[in-house]
Amino acid sequence: MKKMTSNIRVSLSMAAALCLAACGGVQIEGEYIERPVEEIYNKAHEELALGNYIFATQEFDEVERQHPYSLWARRAMVMSAYTYYLQNRYDEAISTARRFLALYPGNNQAPYAHYLIAMSQYERISDVSRDQRITELAMVALTEVVRRYPDSDYARDAILKLDLAEDNLAGKEMSVGRFYLNRRNYAAAAGRFRNVIERYGRTSHVPEALHRLTEVYMSLGVVAEAQNAAAVLGYNFPDSDWYRDSYSILVERDLKPVKDEKSWISRALDKVL
Repeated sequence: MKKMTSNIRVSLSMAAALCLAACGGVQIEGEYIERPVEEIYNKAHEELALGNYIFATQEFDEVERQHPYSLWARRAMVMSAYTYYLQNRYDEAISTARRFLALYPGNNQAPYAHYLIAMSQYERISDVSRDQRITELAMVALTEVVRRYPDSDYARDAILKLDLAEDNLAGKEMSVGRFYLNRRNYAAAAGRFRNVIERYGRTSHVPEALHRLTEVYMSLGVVAEAQNAAAVLGYNFPDSDWYRDSYSILVERDLKPVKDEKSWISRALDKVL
């Protein structure tokens, strides 16, 4: 209640000030005051160094507002995107970086602007229990950094984060696959586990996906595919607990793993392992 009352007082004060300005031409405190570009830019960096990101953003934006055609304005635009990123205001960081790239695509700060966009998308990746649209957007942005600047430090970091993003998407597929498996919707479960093998074959979820396929195929009565999934699992991850579980499933039915080199599983993993 006290906060609401304070907000009302502030609103009334602002309204009164605007009224006075309109009626009597009184200048409102904080209006435009022209300053040298170096002074504004240096002030912005001072605020940034102190961790005052909001004030830093305001000062970097002021550089562009007062001196829009200067070289300082280009630098300030990128720094503004960066300070938005530091505040977790990722939409503003992305839009500012994109505006910079639209205006100055060949600038030497363009690689960093692309990297800021990718990082802003990456930082918003949610856990595997949620929709993964943001993860997909992050992967697109990270891939763009690698494609445009393959020999840069930005690309090297983007590659690492791509692996983590892929692992997140694979985790989502596994979560949905387990959901279907628990409800004995074996066909739908198989589709999700297959996605992990074919699309995210370098992730940490592959051993479990192979084990789940062994379970699913046995439940569907497709014994040869179950034997093959277990054999591929044993060949690539022989010390995995998932392989021991798959092996036990087969042994209980007097079966053993048998690898089929022509199967889709073998072809998919041969490309990445």
